[in-house]
Amino acid sequence: MSQSQSKTNHDKWYFGHPLVWLLSPFALLFYFISAIRRLLFKIGLKKAFKVNAPVIVVGNISVGGNGKTPVVLALADYYQKQGIKVGILSRGYGAKSPEYPRLVKGEDDASEVGDEPRLLAIRSQCDVVIDPVRARGAAYLSDELHCDLIICDDGLQHYALHRDVEIVVMDDRKVGSGYLLPMGPLREGQWRLGTVDALVHNSRSMPTFSHAVAPQYLMTLVPGDFTSVSNRVRTSPLEEIQKVPCSAIAGIGSPQRFFSQLKEMGIQLSSATPLADHHAITRSDIPNGRVLMTEKDAVKAAPFAHNDCWFLPVTAHLAPDFFNLVNVKLAKAGLKINQDGQE
Repeated sequence: MSQSQSKTNHDKWYFGHPLVWLLSPFALLFYFISAIRRLLFKIGLKKAFKVNAPVIVVGNISVGGNGKTPVVLALADYYQKQGIKVGILSRGYGAKSPEYPRLVKGEDDASEVGDEPRLLAIRSQCDVVIDPVRARGAAYLSDELHCDLIICDDGLQHYALHRDVEIVVMDDRKVGSGYLLPMGPLREGQWRLGTVDALVHNSRSMPTFSHAVAPQYLMTLVPGDFTSVSNRVRTSPLEEIQKVPCSAIAGIGSPQRFFSQLKEMGIQLSSATPLADHHAITRSDIPNGRVLMTEKDAVKAAPFAHNDCWFLPVTAHLAPDFFNLVNVKLAKAGLKINQDGQE
């Protein structure tokens, strides 16, 4: 099956093809298992581990990428500028590290530490730790690396780690079909959107919901200069990229979002190849000629990318009201924050 056919089938499942009803018994089982697990934490039979630093969880209620990484980077940048020592925690999806917890370095191989953790380490200049046991990784950040604030990339449903702020990131797909796994894309029911602290929308317009949800904020992704995949020191102005047709590849949750962005920037695309989220890019995935990709793909393609491969870095811009809300929650958790930018 080709990548495009696989993506089409995924979209049909995501938005509720009639055949997904065949999976409804499994979705019902998933519902009961998840509900019982939440109840055990609620009544105290299972304990959430609390570390010696406030924890922000940036996650979602659906499977697939939708823009969490830019939000994590924006939060890390905001609090670092206030002199707060920030640590970032990731499960390390796809990582094959021989030991955990693992402090990620920018020069680490993405196949060993994961694509997103390596990207976070390069961009944030924070301590980034991966650990499939999130409570253990969080303790390492707070107790061994002495971080004052921990930002957890994903893990909204990982109730074993106590959190002080919960942020859900959504894109234009919102909740898809609205069905639970495996019938649909939801890890938890839509009710969860009313219990978190904030919803961040990776979208151009504010969506509406038929039920109560947390305060909502729009996120704007501002593109930077195109940067060489093989040598991050080299950049290229948009005018240069526009001169010749380009091939585009994207292994993110919604590849079409990246392709549409390139077209809106006036770039001619000779081909646009969607890849599965977290796809382990190989040399054969990279066409000849000028190739454009996301930064998440670039951290995996760097070892074998040719000289005309470029990635587009993006930075999330969020309203001051969003950070004010997070500040209030963190202050209640004991983090000293000066709104003028000093800790």
